[in-house]
Amino acid sequence: MDGMSLLTITVLAVFVGFEVVSKVSSTLHTPLMSGANAIHGIILVGAIIVAGQAADPWVLAVALLAVVLATANLVGGFVVTDRMLHMFHARKEAGTRQAARKADGK
Repeated sequence: MDGMSLLTITVLAVFVGFEVVSKVSSTLHTPLMSGANAIHGIILVGAIIVAGQAADPWVLAVALLAVVLATANLVGGFVVTDRMLHMFHARKEAGTRQAARKADGK
């Protein structure tokens, strides 16, 4: 593949990823973060493929930038998901403690 084709693939992957993720409403964003992480993973794989086949230095630079940004986005998604899961876990423990207090009559 020539450099322009690889750059076109990279740009299209970025646009597709952005459009898919931006269509999710903010109230559903956190529960659907796992699906978004899968999409970000696909974008990362596409960026790695483009970087691996790049012949021109400027295409390689753009592809490596895409790899860095996609990796940051993917890791950030997992961090947010993990934090949200811990928030729900803390609520469950608090609810269990309250139920135990009611059972003890306190």
